[in-house]
Amino acid sequence: MTHLLLTGAGFSKNWGGLLASEVFNDLLSAGELDQATRDVLYKANEPRGGGFEAVLARLQGATDPANVRRCETLTSVLAGISNMMGNGFMQRQFEFAAIPDTRYSLTPFLHRFDTIFTLNQDTLIEQKYLPGNISRRTHLPGLKFMNPSAMTGAVLDKFAMMEPNPSDFQLSPSIQPYVKLHGSVNWMESNTGQRMLIIGGAKTVLIGRFPLLKWYQDEFRKALMRPGARLMVMGYSFSDEHINDAIFTAAKDSDLKLFIVDPGGVNIIDKRDKTAAIPIPKEAFQEVLERQIVGVSTRPISSTFNDDIVENGRLARFFRP
Repeated sequence: MTHLLLTGAGFSKNWGGLLASEVFNDLLSAGELDQATRDVLYKANEPRGGGFEAVLARLQGATDPANVRRCETLTSVLAGISNMMGNGFMQRQFEFAAIPDTRYSLTPFLHRFDTIFTLNQDTLIEQKYLPGNISRRTHLPGLKFMNPSAMTGAVLDKFAMMEPNPSDFQLSPSIQPYVKLHGSVNWMESNTGQRMLIIGGAKTVLIGRFPLLKWYQDEFRKALMRPGARLMVMGYSFSDEHINDAIFTAAKDSDLKLFIVDPGGVNIIDKRDKTAAIPIPKEAFQEVLERQIVGVSTRPISSTFNDDIVENGRLARFFRP
């Protein structure tokens, strides 16, 4: 049996990370954005407007100099917001209990997964989990530090700038991979100077431009298709088409089982328009995933891995045969 974890923004939220709606609020206070960008951000924030990622997607397809500059500026501001989150994480401890009990704490729970996948681009795990994971080595596959000679052992080394390392495009069964499917705020292609941040609506196209992220996506699909694979989803809103397609295909064709950890519970996979005058029937995506769900937790992980022993036991059942 293969146990996989996929985390989204709702995971980092437990340490003060921002959800998409909160990122929008931060964008409004960014002085670098011109009025034209602010206007389209407001419009995108309306119901079914697509949010700031829809704005970025349109700008990413632009060819005129003004919108190219707006795209670069918006991307830079978003990277700055992620860096701000990283600075905030430095002030927080990873475990939620003042005196962690290893039977119910988060770190040993994470050790139990064969692979941890994430859509987050922050450095929470690099700061708090990777350095202290002694019982099971964890690493970022396919990457190397851009300036290893500058490492001093300081806390900032944990999220120093990194770049792809093609010689390490492999997963070792003895090491737990931490795979950031949409890149990271501290990753860059040194030969092009491009940030490796997948933000916006055209994620599949953008992923295809980076061999490392394309390899990650392939590994994600292969892992989900393994016989007996189980996927725990923490804090992902099921809003990315390419991720949903990988999960849907594995659930339909390879009997992938799902455990959802989200305040929205099973409703998080229901993407129908609730305001429609005529009720919309369930789509195949929802019907297939509902049949494959083996567990749901709607309580915050900040309590589940603190003093909520009952809910902690519910999540632990994910690993039972």
